[in-house]
Amino acid sequence: MDPADWIIVDEAYAAQMKTRAQLLAQRRDKVLAMDAKARSAALELLDAVLNVLATRADFAVTDQQVQRPDGMRVMLDRNDPMGTLGHLVQQDLCLMEKRGDEHVLTAAVLCFPASWTLAEKFMRPLTGIHVPVDSYDDSMARRVQRLFDGVQVGRPLWRFNALWYVDPTLHQPRSEADRRPERGAQDANYLRTERQSLLRLPKTGAVVFGIHTSVLERAIVRALWPAA
Repeated sequence: MDPADWIIVDEAYAAQMKTRAQLLAQRRDKVLAMDAKARSAALELLDAVLNVLATRADFAVTDQQVQRPDGMRVMLDRNDPMGTLGHLVQQDLCLMEKRGDEHVLTAAVLCFPASWTLAEKFMRPLTGIHVPVDSYDDSMARRVQRLFDGVQVGRPLWRFNALWYVDPTLHQPRSEADRRPERGAQDANYLRTERQSLLRLPKTGAVVFGIHTSVLERAIVRALWPAA
């Protein structure tokens, strides 16, 4: 994957950015967190995103502000790097820094969680983040940690997942103690998909976990993929 391709702008950009702005204004403590020691990595992430946006014809980037494809202008606040990022791109962005033997979630702007909460995952290592995933045993934990250790600068990785939901709402936090019922196409009308990316920042060495979320109605899914 080309490093520039990890920032996605699609037809849902304007609507999703409006939702993000509302969440950051009304529920900032629920959708944004940053450890003080993660400031350098957060600033590096902001610069990395700005570098990508500056190459795009649909963004106008200066030292002070960014004009987005929807016409909105975002002032660049380096005292609030994660908050600024939340107003620039559709992706949720999580910073994972190696502390001890594992990568730890040290900063994030997470407006569109798919049945998890930032409060329960912030400052937890990979093993803690994946509670209560049944398949995340010791063997899986070692493999995922090796994956994070192996992410190379300039060579981002990506994966794709999809789950059926009865509700198209993008902001769907859920506590670890409140398990989401399993759903299928027969009783859920929306397919929620995530394109997840891993990118290594060259200066701080932090790994960026990006999540680009899309929601499709069942009729559209069936038209595109009749076997779904």
